[in-house]
Amino acid sequence: MMDILKDYRVRLISIVLFMVLTALGLLFSVYLFMDSASPYTYMVASLFLILTLISGFFNITTSYWYYRSYFYDKYLSKIQKSLKPVRRFPSVAIAMPVFNENPETVKKNMLRMRYMNYPKSKLRCYLLDDSTDPEIAGELERFCSRNGVVYLHRSDRKGFKAGALNNMLKHSKEEFVAIFDYDEYLTDPNFIMDTLPYFDDKRMSYIQTEKSYSKGTIFSDSINLFDAFFFRFIQPARALDNTAIFSGSCGIIKRSALDVIGGFPEYIIEDTFFSFESDMNEYRSLYLPKIYALGKPIKKFSELAKQQWRYNYGDTQFLKYFASNGSRSGERKSLSPMSTIDYISHGFGLNYISGILLLFTIASILIVFSSFPIAHFSLSNILVTKNINLQLEILGFTVFFISLVMPIMLTKLYFNSARKGLMVFIINFALAFVRTKAGLSAFLNLSPKLKWVRPKDGRRWNITHAIKNSTLETVFAAVLLVLGASALVVDNFFGGMWLLWYGILYSSTLYFFYKYG
Repeated sequence: MMDILKDYRVRLISIVLFMVLTALGLLFSVYLFMDSASPYTYMVASLFLILTLISGFFNITTSYWYYRSYFYDKYLSKIQKSLKPVRRFPSVAIAMPVFNENPETVKKNMLRMRYMNYPKSKLRCYLLDDSTDPEIAGELERFCSRNGVVYLHRSDRKGFKAGALNNMLKHSKEEFVAIFDYDEYLTDPNFIMDTLPYFDDKRMSYIQTEKSYSKGTIFSDSINLFDAFFFRFIQPARALDNTAIFSGSCGIIKRSALDVIGGFPEYIIEDTFFSFESDMNEYRSLYLPKIYALGKPIKKFSELAKQQWRYNYGDTQFLKYFASNGSRSGERKSLSPMSTIDYISHGFGLNYISGILLLFTIASILIVFSSFPIAHFSLSNILVTKNINLQLEILGFTVFFISLVMPIMLTKLYFNSARKGLMVFIINFALAFVRTKAGLSAFLNLSPKLKWVRPKDGRRWNITHAIKNSTLETVFAAVLLVLGASALVVDNFFGGMWLLWYGILYSSTLYFFYKYG
C-alpha cells in the first residue's frame, strides 16, 4: 500500500513540476512584452511566447499521461479477471525482418523462438530477409533450410520493413502474426499463451508488450531509460484511450484485422501508421506492460542517431498522413478529441524536443543581445540591485534552471538514477540537429537515408570522424560559446552563462561521436 501511495505522490510531484515550469515560462514571456520598446524586441518576445505556448501544450499533455497511467493497472486487472484460458490453439506466424544483420545474432534469436510455449504444429517461423550482401543472405538461407524456418528474400527494399511484412502475408495463412526484431532475445516463452486470451474480444486488433534492452554501458542504459518513460507512462495512458502504439516488435496481431486494414502501410515507421489505421477501422488494441524479450543495447551514438533519424522522419510523415486522413468520415470512425491529441502529440513529439530546443536557443541569443534589461545586468548589479526587472530576470533564469533539472529529478524519482537522467537530458541536445534535419527531410519529401563518415577496415573512430559527422553541431556550439564569452566580457552575467551552458550542451554531439562512435 505504501508503494502505491508513493507512486501516486511521485506522479503528483511530476505534474506540479510541469505546471510550475509552464507558468514561469508564461510569466517570463509577459515580462519580455512589458520591457519591449521596439519592433525587434516585440518580435523576440512574440517568438518566445509562441515557443512557451507550444512547450506548455506538451507539458500539460505529459502531465496528463503521467497522471492517467497510474490508473492503468486497475483497468488492466479488471480485463484480466474476465480472461479465459486458451482452449483452441490458432496458428501463429513468428516474423523476424532482417537487413544485412549479423547472421550469428539472427540465428541465435530465431532458434530461441523454438522455446515458445505453444504447440509446435501451430507455430511457424518466417525470416524476412532484405539483405543485399549475398554472403549474409546465403548463410541465412542455409540456416533456415536446416531448421525448418520459412526463408523469404526480396531483391529490393520497397516499403522497407512494412514491405517485407506485406510480402510475408502473401505467403502465410496463419491466424496471428507475432513480430520480433532480429536482435530481440526471447526471455519469457509464455508470450503467445499470455497474449492470445485478450483476442476473445472480437474487435481486438493487436497486443503490444513492453520493449526493453539488455544491460550495457551508462550510455546504452540511459537510452533504455528514455524508452522506459514511453512504455511506463505514455503507452498505458494511451491504451486507456485505445490509441496504444504498436511498436514494431514484441507484439502480436490478428491476421483478419491486417486483411481488413490492407496490411502494413508502407512507410518508414509502419507501426505507427498501422496503429492509426487499426483505430480508424474501429478495432481495439491493448498494451501489456510486461517484458518478453530483450533487445541488443545501443552502444554506438551513430546507431542511436540513425534510429532517431528514422523515428523523426517517420513521425513527420505521419503528421502529414494524419492531417489528410484523421478527419475522414463515412466508413471510418471519427476520432475523439483525446485520441486526436494523442496522435498529434505523438507525431510532434521528437520534432518538439528537437526543433523547439533549437528555436529556444536562437530566441535566447536574440534576448541576450537586445535592449532587454538582461543584457545590462552584471554580477555586481545582481548582488546590489533590487528592482522588478532584476526579479524577473531571476525568474527567467529559474525557468531555464528548472528545465535543466526536471529530467534529472524525474529519473531519480521514477528510476532512482539522477546520473542517467542527466545523460538523457544531454542526449536530447546532442540529437537536436539530427532529429530536426530528419523532420525537414520528411516534410520536403527528401531521401529518408542518413549517411555517416565511417572508419575504414574496422578501424576505431577518431576525432576526425567525430568532427565530420557533427560539423553543424560543433560550429553551432562554438558560436554559442563565443557569444556567451562575449556577453560576459560586457558584464552580461545571466546572458553569458545562459549561452555558455547551451554551447556546452550542443558540443555533446561531438563528444558522443568521439566517445561512443
